[in-house]
Amino acid sequence: MRRRFAKPRPGFTLIEVMVALVVMSLLAVMAWQGVDGMIRARDASQQRLEATLRLSTALAQWQQDLASIQEAPSLPGLRFDGASLALTRRTPSGLQLVVWSLRGGRWLRWSSPSTTTSAGLQDSLLRSQQLQGTEADQLAMLDGVSEWQVYFFRGNAWSNAQSSGDVAAPAAGASAPPRQVLPSGVRLVLGFAEGSGRIGSVTRDTVLGPQP
Repeated sequence: MRRRFAKPRPGFTLIEVMVALVVMSLLAVMAWQGVDGMIRARDASQQRLEATLRLSTALAQWQQDLASIQEAPSLPGLRFDGASLALTRRTPSGLQLVVWSLRGGRWLRWSSPSTTTSAGLQDSLLRSQQLQGTEADQLAMLDGVSEWQVYFFRGNAWSNAQSSGDVAAPAAGASAPPRQVLPSGVRLVLGFAEGSGRIGSVTRDTVLGPQP
């Protein structure tokens, strides 16, 4: 009687399985690199968007402050000493002192409570001269700022904001001291530090309207 041997079933050899595993591993690595690249690109785009939004918000606040300048008898409306820019602005409840400064790479904004008295403004001025940059009510508007420059538009030209401006004499019979005339425009130049997510500098010109 003849023995019938079953035909061997087709299958994969060990080498074929190993080759398949290697190929699958390579495909998995390539797929992961593609996903990782997309995630990195998305995160970078999100960071750039957030940096742009922060810059736009800070500049919008800067321009809003300048648009609300109101001169007071006891304080000049706008002054810049090279380290900080202080201005007196009108609010629905009175006058407010606002100080912009640059400390440790942070562009800061401080604002005093609104007041309706000269004594209140003087108290705000004294307080602003003692700012250290760590106060809870001093807001960090931008990080990564390496330098800033401010220019005033006077006499149909941009000039150093620290230079003396035009002085308006008091009205006839008035006892008030002469006051400095506000410039017709303010130019802000912000320079950004390396690694801040921004490149170069940004310039923003703001036209100052007539005093109400």
